[in-house]
Amino acid sequence: MSDIHSPSGDAAADEAVPQDSPAATSARAMNNRVFQIFYSPETQAGLDSGFLPLDNTGQRPDWYEYWPIRSFLMRESLDENTRYGFLSPKFAGKTGLDSAQVMQFLAETHDDVDVVTFSPFFDHSALFLNVFEQMKFLHAGSDEIIKQALELVAPGIVVDSIVMSTASTIFCNYLVAKPAFWRRWLEKCELLFNLAEDEASEFGRLLSGDVKYDHKAAPAKVFLVERIASLILGTEPRWKVRSFNGMKLPFSYNSPLMGNALDLVAMDALKRAATETGHPEFLTAFFLMRASLLDRLATQRAAQA
Repeated sequence: MSDIHSPSGDAAADEAVPQDSPAATSARAMNNRVFQIFYSPETQAGLDSGFLPLDNTGQRPDWYEYWPIRSFLMRESLDENTRYGFLSPKFAGKTGLDSAQVMQFLAETHDDVDVVTFSPFFDHSALFLNVFEQMKFLHAGSDEIIKQALELVAPGIVVDSIVMSTASTIFCNYLVAKPAFWRRWLEKCELLFNLAEDEASEFGRLLSGDVKYDHKAAPAKVFLVERIASLILGTEPRWKVRSFNGMKLPFSYNSPLMGNALDLVAMDALKRAATETGHPEFLTAFFLMRASLLDRLATQRAAQA
């Protein structure tokens, strides 16, 4: 089943024409161009032939996927009747999806949808208040850089006030969007980019410094840029979004939350209700349910030790 929504609470989900109806199909004029990035002969050989290849060999590896996306958006003239996507070489491994499934989902999506998401890791989308809380959990010591980054790209917004459900969470930049959204995304990302490239800037050096990442390290700027799309959807209700069912995609690696899907669905629903109604009771219930789940998991781990 499709999931269409305005991520910050507009009731756009109930459309008069189903996504797969003949009337909806015949009325569509929107095209979709989905690229897959490669940066070596090995990653090129592993590309899905149903996506368009995007060459990032010999470029700026310190910016990971942001560099080829940025280069494309600044170089190409975008067609307003086309949605664009830029997927990493690991897309299939992280989502379990191939190009045929992606293109079919896009073909069934109404033209008025601005952003189509294929975000994995439903467990993280449901468990954390927002992607920045998740970043703090995964990358120890990132609190200050998150605070300064938000002051730069979203002044006046406090990180703990942003509530993100699966309606507004995008991991790995797995989205396909209209040019208007990409322009907004690039505008915010460039604020971080320009500072990170400025060696005289103290915050720029902080952005380019490494943070812990899966027993390795990578520049903080990469993880912040990965969260800009979610920030936009979580704070700007004008964008219309359709999400591939995250419950059908993989959870995070070795997730301790496997087997707790009902709790995760309920927590995600409470966050959606909080953003749609503005009633604080839903958020209170979310925090209580999360605390209960985490306590239960801790008890299970202790019993197994």
